[in-house]
Amino acid sequence: MFRDRIELTGSLLGQLEEAYSFIERYNRTRAEFQGLERIDMRDYPPEAIREALLNAIVHREYSYRGSILISIFDNRIEFVTIGGLVNGITIEDIMLGVSVPRNEHLAGIFDLLKLIEAYGTGILKINDSYGQSSAKPKISVSDNAFKIMLPNTNIRESNEIGQSVEIKRVPTVLEKRESAVLRMLDETEYVVRKDVQEALLVSQATAILLLREMTDKGLIVREGSGKYLCYKLNETK
Repeated sequence: MFRDRIELTGSLLGQLEEAYSFIERYNRTRAEFQGLERIDMRDYPPEAIREALLNAIVHREYSYRGSILISIFDNRIEFVTIGGLVNGITIEDIMLGVSVPRNEHLAGIFDLLKLIEAYGTGILKINDSYGQSSAKPKISVSDNAFKIMLPNTNIRESNEIGQSVEIKRVPTVLEKRESAVLRMLDETEYVVRKDVQEALLVSQATAILLLREMTDKGLIVREGSGKYLCYKLNETK
């Protein structure tokens, strides 16, 4: 099932940060126990997300108009970049770690910023990050596009009798904070930023971002402005 999509625009570093934050909304954690030890497992390995984003930005074809597309489904995330493979390079070469930077100067800048370590290691890191998981990343290439598909490691496609099974997962920090704000609004008509900041023991910036996020999702609505700005439950949702 399709869940969400984002088109990246603006500065490249801004795109990178915005995209990573966007995906983190959906990268939940599943908890399981081995004896007395609790083990948390993310839906998507953070290293795989990071490398897929860097690949999309560093290797896209900037002579064409259009945006990098990140599509989030229940069982996977797809990164689609304009620009196929560089001439002379095959998908088999890519899987072996061969890389010819399409944007050599951009790759050099990202290298200086220590965002990438070495050319050609990104796809290898993505595959390695899935370790022993039965779900593996897939790469698709056309003449003018490059797609990386990251499977959700916490969803089983089917069990032994063919029924669809989704493993229950631990709510993210964002979801826990949203739930706390909603509980506050169950007990009072409205809240202001300072109420949220003090109740959740977070910084002013975090409280502002949280309330903005919840407003964008339609969970709450803003009323007033300046010192009279407050937030109420969205009764229409």
